[in-house]
Amino acid sequence: MRWDSQTYWALDLETSGLSPTDQILSVGMVPIRQGVICYGEHFYSLVRPQAGLPLSHEGIRAHHIVPAELEAAPPLAEALEAIHPRLSQGILLLHHAPVDMGFLRRAYGHLHRPWPRPRVLDTVRLIAKLQERQCYLEPHSRPLPRGLAEARAHFGLPPHLEHHALYDALATAELFLLLRSRLGAKTLRQLT
Repeated sequence: MRWDSQTYWALDLETSGLSPTDQILSVGMVPIRQGVICYGEHFYSLVRPQAGLPLSHEGIRAHHIVPAELEAAPPLAEALEAIHPRLSQGILLLHHAPVDMGFLRRAYGHLHRPWPRPRVLDTVRLIAKLQERQCYLEPHSRPLPRGLAEARAHFGLPPHLEHHALYDALATAELFLLLRSRLGAKTLRQLT
């Protein structure tokens, strides 16, 4: 199956921290259809956390989401309702998938909703595939960076506004297209 015959949904979450007890604060998604980023079809929403969740100063500095913005945001149930069709179709595209997937699974479980079991591609794994290939061609080459901003800079992609769910999703989509090209992947199987 050709890689571009599928719809990919690049997704990023901003959270109150990385602990399993932390919560989702925003969701950003951008589709790739027929190998083209369709920014006009993006989805972005802040998510109102459960009452009583204090936001850390470190988190606020990182993602610039302040408590007052979250008061008017939809609750998690509404945000999941909005993204569910996207999770259920095509392929979910993430940068360092275990983190965001863990938050999504816990959110679905907390709300007693069935997990849609999306197919997932992780750009960090694609970087690892490219690194493996590079080691054969250039045995003494330096390791490729795994952070989103660092990987983008390494491959010549422009800087983006970091720690914003929509812009990180867009940055992931752009990195994916570059990595797919560098890997020479023509089929979905070659990307997995």
